[in-house]
Amino acid sequence: MQTPLQITFRDMSPSEALESHIRSKADKLESIFSPIMGCHVTVEQPHKHKHQGRDFCVHLDLRVPGAELVVTHHRHEDAYVALRDSFDAAKRQLEDYARKLRGDVKHHESVRRERLEPATADTTEEEA
Repeated sequence: MQTPLQITFRDMSPSEALESHIRSKADKLESIFSPIMGCHVTVEQPHKHKHQGRDFCVHLDLRVPGAELVVTHHRHEDAYVALRDSFDAAKRQLEDYARKLRGDVKHHESVRRERLEPATADTTEEEA
């Protein structure tokens, strides 16, 4: 990565175990698509709701040449599961982006649609 990995913990205390797990996951992403320019991972634990437990929310922001890939909406009671789901989604986005750059994405030919003119009453009278 051109810029160092940024890890932010919100509404929770920083964890060295989570941080090392995030670093290993980010290294795997870089092995899939090497020109990653930057990666920012945010792990947060929003305030407890009345009827739910405290879920961990993970947000990934990947900067690659020509695009910015964002992964959000991955939450789970277990921080490691939320991280796994987020990095899996980021991996899929990186693979799709790499396919697009290589030109492996199918381009469908445009379908030409002709408009059919309705038969007029004059043509039906002449035929009769």
